Amino acid sequence: MRYFLSIFIMLLVFVIGVAGFRGSTTRRPPIELFPDMDRQPKLRPQAEDGFFGDGRGSRLPVAGTIARSTPLRVPAAGGQSTVYSYQDVPVNTGRATGMTNFIENIPLQVTGELVMRGMDRYQINCLPCHGSLGDGNGVTRKFGMAVVANLHDPRLIKMGDGELFHVITSGRNLMSNYAAQVSIKDRWAIIAYVRALQRSRVASVNDVPEQLRSTLKN
Repeated sequence: MRYFLSIFIMLLVFVIGVAGFRGSTTRRPPIELFPDMDRQPKLRPQAEDGFFGDGRGSRLPVAGTIARSTPLRVPAAGGQSTVYSYQDVPVNTGRATGMTNFIENIPLQVTGELVMRGMDRYQINCLPCHGSLGDGNGVTRKFGMAVVANLHDPRLIKMGDGELFHVITSGRNLMSNYAAQVSIKDRWAIIAYVRALQRSRVASVNDVPEQLRSTLKN
């Protein structure tokens, strides 16, 4: 036991002498048993590289490369403006620029094409919970998810488009966020389709263009 204690103390002093105490500073590089690829052979931006004939390390994108962030064309005074996903503008946040207030209307031009795209994305991402009619009677109700929002609820009908965009983006209550699954433009498309679903329940004859009223069935 006497020798064991002596050896243990000597080993302890050796480890402290080599590694030091936790939190202490030293000019010596740390001992890494598992470097975990912390230092890899790589090229710095604009650095030279003899691998390529022109000696440049920075290369142009391969022909046919698709940009990760495709800008949106949104209506603006005098025409359209280009908006990228990192900008603090209503089409990206659902809020007035520099404010916390939600916008009331979709900041994109609502066309039949946008609504149809919204229907397609709705059927993929929203229908399982909210149902094909938007009444909250989706297939998940059969599996015990009883609390699903009815999109025809007066509270949701009165809710601004910007707040609906925020709910899709960030989630609310039991609803998860869909920012990773649904692109910004597709979120607005879904909202356009949801508004069409709501109109199908609460619209009156006066909401139909006069030239189309004769096509309605009693």
